[in-house]
Amino acid sequence: MPRDAKNQDLIIGRNAVAEALRADRTIDTLYVLAGERAPAVRRLAAACRESGAVVKEVDRKKLDTLCGGGVHQGVAAFTAAHDYASLSDILAVAEARGEPPFVVVCDELEDPHNLGAVLRTAEAAGAHGVIIPKRRSAQLSATVAKTSAGALEYIPVARVPNLPAALDELKAHGCWVYGADMDGTDYKKTDFSGGVALVVGAEGKGLGRLVREKCDFIVSLPMKGKINSLNASVAAGILLYEISSHRSLEAEV
Repeated sequence: MPRDAKNQDLIIGRNAVAEALRADRTIDTLYVLAGERAPAVRRLAAACRESGAVVKEVDRKKLDTLCGGGVHQGVAAFTAAHDYASLSDILAVAEARGEPPFVVVCDELEDPHNLGAVLRTAEAAGAHGVIIPKRRSAQLSATVAKTSAGALEYIPVARVPNLPAALDELKAHGCWVYGADMDGTDYKKTDFSGGVALVVGAEGKGLGRLVREKCDFIVSLPMKGKINSLNASVAAGILLYEISSHRSLEAEV
């Protein structure tokens, strides 16, 4: 199956994308040449949408650049480095372990290195899974897989079309939702007992309005220096281990 040498998770050409679908490869995003109306391309786009992929129309210059000069026939697709799970799969992990749910929710975290680092720490801290949005987010690319240092093989990642709705479902399964953002309660003074969904905001933007409104608590890290924020994955790591510590104490009681 042809692949671009510079993008190890990119497949170019109609036949290559079609074969990837037939082989049950998980397609993250299908890029289609704007205005392309060939029946074969329209069938590919429909099949990718049905499989859960994002389909984007782009101009020829962007598609040519993406494919590095390869013959793309109007289509190119990024594949996932690992299959996605469902929110139900994540909750099933918690149930199988006999533990209240412990879930990380990434709100439009677009840097693949940050997402990979969050996956690595979440797995090490004992989280049951990670949730990302279908759009405006890093997906499970080769870069994410590499940065996760193998954690992607062990922690389920669910991709959902609507984060606020996913948070409602987590609440229905006993989770309190904690948003990591500025101007919140000191995380050291926060009770993280019971089911936990920790929401990590986007780089530079923080939590989106609708997601923030779904949070039961906003927690912050005290900043004693001259900067007012930390890298998203660093902040997530500190909070994840604080939550893990609370859960360990609960288990001992």
